[in-house]
Amino acid sequence: MSQEITALPQTDILPPDAPAGHIAATPAATETKVSVASQWQLMRWRFKKHKLAVVSLYVIALLVFVALFVEFLAPVDPDKDAELYKYVSPQGVSFFDQNHDFHLIPGVYGLKGSRNPETLRLSYVPDKTEWHQFAFFVHGYPYKMWGVVQTDIHFFGLKNAPPDTPFFLLGSDRLGRDMFSRIIYGTRISLTIGIVSVIASLVLGILLGGISGYYGGPVDVVIQRVIEFVRSLPQIPLWLVLGASLPAGWTSVQVFFAITLVLAMIEWTGLARAVRGRFLALREEDFVMAARFSGASERRIIFRHMLPSFLSHIIATLTLAIPRIIIFETTLSFLGLGLRPPAVSWGVLLQEAQNVQTVALSPWLLMPAFAVIVTILAFNFMGDGLRDAADPYGR
Repeated sequence: MSQEITALPQTDILPPDAPAGHIAATPAATETKVSVASQWQLMRWRFKKHKLAVVSLYVIALLVFVALFVEFLAPVDPDKDAELYKYVSPQGVSFFDQNHDFHLIPGVYGLKGSRNPETLRLSYVPDKTEWHQFAFFVHGYPYKMWGVVQTDIHFFGLKNAPPDTPFFLLGSDRLGRDMFSRIIYGTRISLTIGIVSVIASLVLGILLGGISGYYGGPVDVVIQRVIEFVRSLPQIPLWLVLGASLPAGWTSVQVFFAITLVLAMIEWTGLARAVRGRFLALREEDFVMAARFSGASERRIIFRHMLPSFLSHIIATLTLAIPRIIIFETTLSFLGLGLRPPAVSWGVLLQEAQNVQTVALSPWLLMPAFAVIVTILAFNFMGDGLRDAADPYGR
């Protein structure tokens, strides 16, 4: 909250040549109000000046919304196989129906098979004699929202179309599954792994880095040697060992938490170093010494006085750490060392694009890579904006 400081009214001073007994006319007392903004208000104002960071914030908010409501937003069951529609190219959206009449709400044409006479490969082309218009809040496959609410309402779908009508906005994979719905479902797992891993690394980094910087001595030496050992391990061989150590019989949920823990154990060292440096600089400051002399406990000094003084820096650091975690998970899953089917993440979806010949014939299988790129850029731009806004020495 902003604080208001009231300036005292000034008293007029008589000129040296004023006659004796003359009293200066004093103007009506006026109050000058000066608004003093808090640290968070200054940070918010400076962040708003970073236009790219603000746009990235809206993109991340949209991704979080998608991750929360994947069942509602996905028009097709992501695990439903369609043997007759393997490697279907993305269907184009059209505002004109089969009679060339214009509609405000677009739709898609039907599909018909066509075999290439040279390669004998079956492909699908638009059927201009059939057109299905989009509709919102339609009935589709049943699902449980967050595992609690049973419903079959979806955000959009095909209007008055038979249940098995093919519908592939971003094409289909080798089993005929809808890539658009699978990318939406992958948003939940990929974002959740990034956020949960960062929260776990936040706890470890603040705890161990704070202890190391506040107490120093032998404790500092031991923690710093552990950090140096972890950071000296080569990441790719470490991923190979950890990925191979996961039992093949584990469920998707167990693998999910194992990968989250592995990524957190790798990422906490950087934050611990940053927290230690801040604590070393702050533990001799006047406000910390005053808290000690007043009888405050060490826990209160750390969590009520020292951490809030650079909390904005921690937030910016964590924002920049989330894209690294997402890249780690995507890399592990792409190499077959992370999440495994039937789990759906962006890395798992990119496993379909490991074959160069498959990518050449079905380039839409690389669509999950664009989702990763957009997410990484959004988090990086927002992190840059937060870091600049939190920097007290910036312009």
